Formats: sequence, structure tokens, C-alpha cells
Amino acid sequence: MTTSPRTEAAAARPLRNAMSIDVEDYFQVSALAPYIPRADWDRRECRAEANVRRILAMLDEAGVKATFFTLGWIAERHPQLVKDIVAAGHELASHGYGHERASDLDRAAFTQDVRRAKALLEDLGGVAVQGYRAPSFSIGAQNLWAFDVLQEAGYRYSSSVYPIAHDHYGMPDSPRFAYPVRDGLIEVPVTTNRIGGRNLPSSGGGYFRLLPYGVSRWLIRRVNEVDAQSAVFYFHPWEIDPDQPRVPGVDAKSRFRHYVNLSRTEGRIRRLLGDFAWGRMDEIFLPAPAAAH
Repeated sequence: MTTSPRTEAAAARPLRNAMSIDVEDYFQVSALAPYIPRADWDRRECRAEANVRRILAMLDEAGVKATFFTLGWIAERHPQLVKDIVAAGHELASHGYGHERASDLDRAAFTQDVRRAKALLEDLGGVAVQGYRAPSFSIGAQNLWAFDVLQEAGYRYSSSVYPIAHDHYGMPDSPRFAYPVRDGLIEVPVTTNRIGGRNLPSSGGGYFRLLPYGVSRWLIRRVNEVDAQSAVFYFHPWEIDPDQPRVPGVDAKSRFRHYVNLSRTEGRIRRLLGDFAWGRMDEIFLPAPAAAH
């Protein structure tokens, strides 16, 4: 049996993985919430805009398009940044408005948050916002009603479930790869590897900063080659900012999680951009629109 040149070309072409950025500032991180009152946010130096512009330059240099899950709070204060993300060909998606965990909100408050963010981003960016990622991957077994809210608000996909066991989030028994959760709405979990009967985080964040770069590269490659699936990678603008202000009084665990290897992250991401093929979440996971006749 012979294969067509088209089939052989498709087989030789590497899988595209999804590169995503959660656009929030250092003082909005959930782990630091006990030390930084929400009322103080506007009094702190906002470093997200400059960091996102560094990321845009880095992506442009690598020829990579990505998805920016953007907080409405940031977008409201930096509207030109939102326009520039869209103008550069990246996907504009929602990280909610106020970086409140979905698991901390009731249905009414969650509805208001995700609708407010979607409307604001669409108004500023001039494009449809199809994707949503909950702060701290905070959709889990106890608040699956959040998918109903996202469907009703007009989102087409969520990337809000982390199928691991973790002290802050996680639903380890949920599917590891994209699956439908409501009519017209899919969940695209961030990436894990199934090793030794457990799901191991393989998608960025603190693990990417903590572990040697080669470990993350191996884990992503394993998902591409063993599972034959596209990986979902994520990071935050503050993770390439080793000069960010240090928050005093932070407990040792949170301090370690937040500040470990900040000075190395940008270099590692540059390597990652070159080691794999990357694209936007919507282009990889959503069906292409039907051609007009």
C-alpha cells in the first residue's frame, strides 16, 4: 500500500502546539492575594504592559502567533495594548475581569465577570472573543455550572481545567485532551503527561521555571509523539520580569513558587519557541468556519 505525497507531507509536518499567555500583573497573582489587598492594585506600578510588549517582540522574532488570555482589568487600563495584540495577528481571549477564582464566585458574580470581560475585550480589540481561561484553573468538580455560564455568554472554548492533583486547583480524573462540555463549547485542558499512573504537569507555569529546561522539552515532545496531541503551554508576563518589586512578608512556599528562576524564564521561552511549532488556541482546537458557497 502506498501513501500519497500529501499524506506523507502531513505525517512529516510537526504538530503545532498552542502558546498562551495569561495577561495579569505580579500583584494580581492568587498566591500573593493574602498580602496585597485588591484595593491597592491601582496604587502599584503596573508592569504588565511593558512585559507584554517584550513578549510581542519575542513572538514576532520567532514568527509565532499565540493566544493572550487577557484580564479585563488590565485591558481597561491599557487599551492600546489590546489593539496591538490583535494587530500583530494574535488571538485575544478572556481571563475574566478581576482575576477572581471561579471557585470563589457564585453563579451571578461569575456571570457578571465573564460577560464584562468579553464585552470589554471585544469593544477594544474589534474581534470576537471565543476563549476563556479561569484564574488559577479554577473550574473543577464543584462548579461545573461555570460551563453553562460560558456557553450562555457566547464563548466557544474554555481552558480552565488542570487535570492534576494540586493544593490550589485541579481535577485529576478529567480528560487530558480537548473534549466537549456543552453544546458548542469545548474544554481544552492545559497539558499533562500520564506517567506511572499519575498526570504530571507539562504545560508551563512554575514547573517550567523550577525544572531544568530539558524536562519540559521532553514532556511536550512526549505528548506530541506518544499521545499524538497538540500541547497547551502557558506563562505570565511577570515571569519574564526578574526586576519586579518583591512583596514583603510572603510565606516561604509562596515566595518560592513566585520568584524561582525568574531571571531564566525569558531565555527558556526563546528556546521553546525554536524547539517546537506553535500557534493560536482557536486555530488549533476550534473547527474552521465552513466555506461560503
